[in-house]
Amino acid sequence: MSSRIAASARGSAILAAVLVTGSLTPTAVAGPPAADSAPAPLRTNGAAVPALDWTPCAGGPGYECSTAEVPLSYRDPAGPQIRLAVGKLPAADQEHKLGTIFYNPGGPGDSGKFAPELTPELHRRFDIVGFDPRGVAESDGFSCSSEPGDGFDPTDSFPVHAAQERMQIEDTAHAVEQCARNAGPLLRHTSTANVARDLDLLREAVGEDRLDYYGLSYGSHLGTVYANLFPERVGAVAIDGVVDPIEWTTGYLPGGAAEPMTYRTGAAGGAEQALHAFLDACATDERCAFREPGTDLLGKYDALLDRLSVRPVTITRPDGSSMEVTYQAAVIRTASALKGAWASTVLGEFLQQLHELSSPGGSARPAPVVPVPPASRGWGTSMGVEQRLSVMCNDGGNPRDPWAWPDHARRADEDGRGFGSYWTYLSLGCATWPGGPDPDRYTGPWDRETAGPVLVIGNRRGDPATPYDDAVTTSELLADARLLTLDTFGHGARGESACIDEALNAYFSDGALPPEGAVCEPDRGPFDPVP
Repeated sequence: MSSRIAASARGSAILAAVLVTGSLTPTAVAGPPAADSAPAPLRTNGAAVPALDWTPCAGGPGYECSTAEVPLSYRDPAGPQIRLAVGKLPAADQEHKLGTIFYNPGGPGDSGKFAPELTPELHRRFDIVGFDPRGVAESDGFSCSSEPGDGFDPTDSFPVHAAQERMQIEDTAHAVEQCARNAGPLLRHTSTANVARDLDLLREAVGEDRLDYYGLSYGSHLGTVYANLFPERVGAVAIDGVVDPIEWTTGYLPGGAAEPMTYRTGAAGGAEQALHAFLDACATDERCAFREPGTDLLGKYDALLDRLSVRPVTITRPDGSSMEVTYQAAVIRTASALKGAWASTVLGEFLQQLHELSSPGGSARPAPVVPVPPASRGWGTSMGVEQRLSVMCNDGGNPRDPWAWPDHARRADEDGRGFGSYWTYLSLGCATWPGGPDPDRYTGPWDRETAGPVLVIGNRRGDPATPYDDAVTTSELLADARLLTLDTFGHGARGESACIDEALNAYFSDGALPPEGAVCEPDRGPFDPVP
């Protein structure tokens, strides 16, 4: 058992003791206070409910859009306001509409304005409303850069030796200085708690007494925060690809903020588990290009990374452009492909071409045309690095010494080679982030009694961004929750299994929960064609 996995197991044991005894030992756990002893958190504080004027817009057939004004700071609800871009996919059957489901795709930093239909049945019976969170896309935002190229590295690469570590720390500190100088006041008001407060105003603006919500990845944390800030307003809240809220904010152990939040969340272990699941499937499926009978595929993968760490290779993308594949690029593209078992065929072809090109004599070949998995952006953000960082740094405790990151990256690499460094360095900017965490962030308790149960969904064969253990733990932390499991690897279960989608239909339409311990099977194997 690796050190990181062992630490996770210890954390689970501590949580189990808390759930059984109902008490926390101060010397053992620095968790949030119990719900019955915690002070009342800041909510919307009398802020005015925005008026939504829906008009047709360009998100796709049938979409309608509006703009909502909400307070910059809920401590001053009548003070400066910001605008949120809101989108609605109206229910196909308006005559028999059941209500409104709000949606967040994750990130942090992803645009959520144009929500998908979720499932055909939910699209038929519900309006589905999405929005760009404060600071993101078409909502009022901010930029750290005063001129092109003067900001964060958008590639999310990571250092592997001392000179690169020093450069990454210096470059990130410079970019954070630009944020402090150029971004303006919104930079300090992007915590998930403030987004949850915005969400509650939007709920009221569409005329719903309770919130129905589906959140993926980081969107799961938004759902968890909402459920504890506004527990009496929880209708049907489904969270998928789940973030452990304590790891995200404070950590379980005393001094948890001495660990980078992206180390605490343990994504390296989830990515490594997903890699093993991919390689196991590859070893027994002739359609996997990386398959080599009688060969240890994990050893083959590690040897490939060894060679790339010495000498990168050049490939040709399907669009004709060339790409240099370094050790870091191979790790990042692999992590991205592992977010969906459906990407296994492309991942197998990608790794096999890298294997052949990096082997002795391979560099003499013309650069082959290789399908390339998309570049991963952490939990999936499509926006600037500063939008992601502003949420992370406002939400989570982090060391104030940037040199803590290289040490923790090396530790995380013990659980997932390369994945550990990749994930750990994503929060490096928080070391010098102006102002530190948002004083209005929410850090618990996480067990407030909700008006309805929360549906928690996870992939048990490995999630490369939010480990399955986080779904299990969160389902135990919440006062009233039901865990639903998909028996595959990847990040997010909706759309991967008719069983999962039917459970979502029943939950939102009828309030019905799946049986305790329910496990769904995926509709396709990793190398089956995608419809």
